[in-house]
Amino acid sequence: MLDAAVECFWRRGLEATSVRDLSEATGLSQPSLYNAFGDKRQLFARSLERYAAQSMRARIARIEETHAPADAIRVFFGDLITRSLADTDRRGCLIVNTALEVAPHDAAMRRTIGAYLAEIEGFFLRSLERLRDEGALASGHDARDLARHFLGLLLGLRVAARARPQRELLEGMLRPALMLLGPADNRGGGINRHS
Repeated sequence: MLDAAVECFWRRGLEATSVRDLSEATGLSQPSLYNAFGDKRQLFARSLERYAAQSMRARIARIEETHAPADAIRVFFGDLITRSLADTDRRGCLIVNTALEVAPHDAAMRRTIGAYLAEIEGFFLRSLERLRDEGALASGHDARDLARHFLGLLLGLRVAARARPQRELLEGMLRPALMLLGPADNRGGGINRHS
């Protein structure tokens, strides 16, 4: 049921999703929906957490576990571009969508989204600090600043992919940033398209 709610919010956003939409998507009557999840806002918060756990956290854990630091960042972005281009409905990322739709005028949601973005930044920072500790990060580059740069790039890619889902555009946005990680042994200008 929660996955159905995630899909509903992901397609329409918080404001445009009605309780009736959620009831139809989950198969629960409106009173049952309220009994199970509380109000629409509580259901949205639980849906957002479910999305973060299954999409963001699971992907980061898998990538960190199976790839060296520079490759982890390359694979992360390669996966992001592949997913964005395969998203024919142009739903984008529920976290980024919420940052744009709700967070500007909702302090509690702004804190929630800020925490999710901090988790992604943390992944970049861990990878970059490992690179630095291995002596593979070019001198003069601050790992924290680069982590924030990659976070900004992720946000930009997600927004651009909804309006112009073109591989050349997205890879062109990404390629200069990946050069900061040093040479890669794969094709595509250092963009790893497969994880």
